Amino acid sequence: MDQDFFAYLQCCKDRIDQRLPELLGQVQSEYGDAQAHLQRTFDACLYSLTNGGKRVRATLVYATAQALGQTDSEDLDRVAGAVEMLHAYSLVHDDLPAMDNDVLRRGKPTCHIAFDEATAILVGDALQSRAFELLTTLSATKPQTTLEIIKELASAAGARGMVGGQAIDLASVDKQLDLATLQCMHQLKTGALIRGAIAMAAHWSDANEHQRQALDDYGKAIGLAFQVQDDILDIESNTETLGKTQGADLALNKPTYPSLLGLEGARDLAKTLHQQSLDALVNFGPQADTLRGLADYIVTRQH
Repeated sequence: MDQDFFAYLQCCKDRIDQRLPELLGQVQSEYGDAQAHLQRTFDACLYSLTNGGKRVRATLVYATAQALGQTDSEDLDRVAGAVEMLHAYSLVHDDLPAMDNDVLRRGKPTCHIAFDEATAILVGDALQSRAFELLTTLSATKPQTTLEIIKELASAAGARGMVGGQAIDLASVDKQLDLATLQCMHQLKTGALIRGAIAMAAHWSDANEHQRQALDDYGKAIGLAFQVQDDILDIESNTETLGKTQGADLALNKPTYPSLLGLEGARDLAKTLHQQSLDALVNFGPQADTLRGLADYIVTRQH
């Protein structure tokens, strides 16, 4: 990875960070005396949406379009924004006492700590619905393409995606999972939205069937690699660097790749998945170098 890659990564992060407050919207003055109550919910949404983060999923949207020869567009910001809103919703709910009961996210108090538990539930609901509402405003796509983009996000979010993965995660506490079940859980909980972000950008870019399949193979590999690296960092890093509670999964007695394979085994798996992601892009030219750089970054990042 060279400086050009990190400059691109920062450019994508700055771009979506600048757009997210606008894409989220504001409380309208028409609500009169009720506006103050609504404003608190909007403030909590904005807090959860803009409290940092690497913006890997948004960057995947931009980089996938780039790999397919597409130029920047206002619509791409909407697609990236919808993905980040859905991701933020999942984190807010994931941190709740009934789920992982975490108090720190990206170095700041989690939503239910900064506000309250009921507000955090509403924030997750609001961010999820706003993500889909935002996708209905796409202007440069055919109606069928817009429907395919919405379908990809819905699939990534639901019981066949993140929700399903979280259900397996909750059921796995104090249990020993085999590798296939652990990978299934993370393909859904972590990988589904990563693959969804890539697929949404591929539909927007009019990718053909072969391109979409190759990009999905890439997304499947980096989605798992992302979680494997997370598990490794949960052992090797610290709370300050991670921006979240170090050792949280171990404290909850949840199965992880290092607990199942050992630390070296987990590192070997990350390397294998990294190579699989690069192999998936073999028929893409230099325009896909940012996607290749993201694969490198995912398995070498320190937080």
